[in-house]
Amino acid sequence: MAKEQYNFDVVPNRRGTGCYKWDNTADGVLPLWVADMDFPAAPCIMDALRKRLEHGVFGYEKVPDSYYEAVINWFARRHGWSMQRDWIIYTSGVVPAISAVIKAKTQPGDKVLIQTPVYNCFFSSIRNNGCSIEENELVYADGTYTINFEDFERKVSDPAVKVFLLCNPQNPAGRVWTAGELRRMGELCLKHGVFVIVDEIHCELVSHGCTYTPYGSLSAELMDNAAVCTSPSKAFNIAGLQIANITISNEQSRKEVDRAININEVCDVNVFGVEALQAAYNEGEAWLKAANDYICGNYQLLCSFVAEQLPKALVCRMEGSYLAWLRLEGFPASSVVAKRLEADFGLKLSPGQPYGENAGRDFLRINLACPQSVLKEALTRLKKGLDTIA
Repeated sequence: MAKEQYNFDVVPNRRGTGCYKWDNTADGVLPLWVADMDFPAAPCIMDALRKRLEHGVFGYEKVPDSYYEAVINWFARRHGWSMQRDWIIYTSGVVPAISAVIKAKTQPGDKVLIQTPVYNCFFSSIRNNGCSIEENELVYADGTYTINFEDFERKVSDPAVKVFLLCNPQNPAGRVWTAGELRRMGELCLKHGVFVIVDEIHCELVSHGCTYTPYGSLSAELMDNAAVCTSPSKAFNIAGLQIANITISNEQSRKEVDRAININEVCDVNVFGVEALQAAYNEGEAWLKAANDYICGNYQLLCSFVAEQLPKALVCRMEGSYLAWLRLEGFPASSVVAKRLEADFGLKLSPGQPYGENAGRDFLRINLACPQSVLKEALTRLKKGLDTIA
């Protein structure tokens, strides 16, 4: 299907469909917060689901060989990462995957290292397993982030730190870590006996000029000390179909995680998720490119608007994902700003503080995976709000 046949300008009515993003938001409020797209799924996915629906029986799913082949071929073809079938453990989502790996590799009271600001569910996944959080706060400067490696090594050398939970591409800071940065973090973890969990759920959503490096492609030695969590859910907007994979090359670690998956009872997957993943990975590449190009256009629109209209705000460099990270200067805490924007100006954005109380205080997160007309209206409301709140 030609690129021009994908129309991302259509504004679907998602209210009244049980949509968490829209039905958890008051009428008249634009929701650019939770991370799902307002784009219909790729036609190839829709066709696969219709075909499966016509069968009419939806019992427990035996995941077929073709599923594993789709995953392996996708990552080899697009990203140069060669994995083996028996490395792959399927589950219902990346958050359950992360929780299961933490359970497998820690004991209650252990520490898990994260880099803030970071995806808010990391905090709950760690605490729900009885562990405590250790933060290696990322260094912000000039609209982007770098790693404080001196602090990082100090934290991973703590014997109480058993796991490092890494996000790449980084949500919400927007970084796509370079191969050199990933290798340095991985080698320090290996040196100090810290297991690495990598959340790569946004790996297919990379801005023009940036390159995603799979952690598993760095070296066999580093992959032997890691569990990599992936899913087509963000890139193809199929989070509700509940499908994800954990890739682990080390046999002992894989057995431990498989046991934890069963303890957490997230070992069964959605029959439609299995079909959707195969359609996405086998036939969805053209749609994905078109969607990513459209999101990059929305990012440029946001950058231009903020530069021209919002002198007290700055858009951080979005190297990956569809989640822009907006820095505010001279405003109250982002939790206060977000409440005012929603209550008084009809715009729901994510405040930065759930991603790190200190690291996110001055930031808002904006979901750009929406029709451009929706984004333009949201920016108009954002300007009215920030002009009033400042």
